[in-house]
Amino acid sequence: MLRLTLDMDDVMADTYEKLSDIILKDFDTTLTIKDFDTKSLKELLHPKQLTRLKKIMNEPGFFADIPVKKDARETILKLSSFYEIYVATAAMEFPNSFKDKFDWLQKHFSFIPWSNIVFCGHKSIIHSDYLIDDHVRNLNAFKGEGILFTATHNLSDKTFRRVSNWQEVSELFLPNK
Repeated sequence: MLRLTLDMDDVMADTYEKLSDIILKDFDTTLTIKDFDTKSLKELLHPKQLTRLKKIMNEPGFFADIPVKKDARETILKLSSFYEIYVATAAMEFPNSFKDKFDWLQKHFSFIPWSNIVFCGHKSIIHSDYLIDDHVRNLNAFKGEGILFTATHNLSDKTFRRVSNWQEVSELFLPNK
């Protein structure tokens, strides 16, 4: 079986949605929900707001209740019949995220064994045939084929094959019926 490795944040989990909800609810801002559709947080927020957001992300519990991306669970379950599925998440940036992320994966993707979950810093250590990730830097360092999952912070990148949702992942990786 070929190995398919998946990033967690903004690929399996809709982390950006949770962050934008927090900003709209708890920050003093004139931003609207539509602003988050076309620009990254670095483009939208003042550096002090970004620092505040990073502190929030490092609080225990932040990663525990992030929504699952639409169609992710169903698609990944189907993919697991054809591929060896791994999850590689860059948890080192937010050390308090380990338990939350592991529990989240067990709750929503219990069919992925714990032995196939990798908490890492740099994803160049991943040995897999494919990596689906929203960060170009992770795909640049990856030795297999990188697939870019669309996010506001990578809209201008033309380097990698791109998928914008789990339906497109399904079309790319699952055999036609």
